[in-house]
Amino acid sequence: MYIIRECRIDDYIDIYELNKNEMGYDYPLEQQREKILQLIESPNDKIYVAVAKEKVIGYVHANDYDTIYAPHMKNIMGIAVSGSWQRRGIGRALLNSIENWARQSNAKGIRLVSGSSRIEAHAFYRSCGYSGDKLQLNLKKMF
Repeated sequence: MYIIRECRIDDYIDIYELNKNEMGYDYPLEQQREKILQLIESPNDKIYVAVAKEKVIGYVHANDYDTIYAPHMKNIMGIAVSGSWQRRGIGRALLNSIENWARQSNAKGIRLVSGSSRIEAHAFYRSCGYSGDKLQLNLKKMF
């Protein structure tokens, strides 16, 4: 049994572990704590967590997505569910939480980008009603 709720700052260690173990992101723990604090205080971001036995077993983070060529939408920045809890409806429940937030804030849709090698994730997103076939190259420049 699990519940979905908004993220709290004391969830940062469990989210750190999810990012590291499920997504391969080893962002420093204390910096991640500061980033989560910043995001949960932002009116443009929302983080929902799935909790079982007082441990975060999944999360989704989304924010406002506005461009000059599309209506207001939400953008999923990350979603992860612990491997031992997958295929129990948690990812779908997390997506539903973001979808509800999007509707409440008059967003016209939700956008997400998923790595080209994450074939199982793509099937999951499609089963939740997401569609698209645009391939992109993701570039960044760090300072």
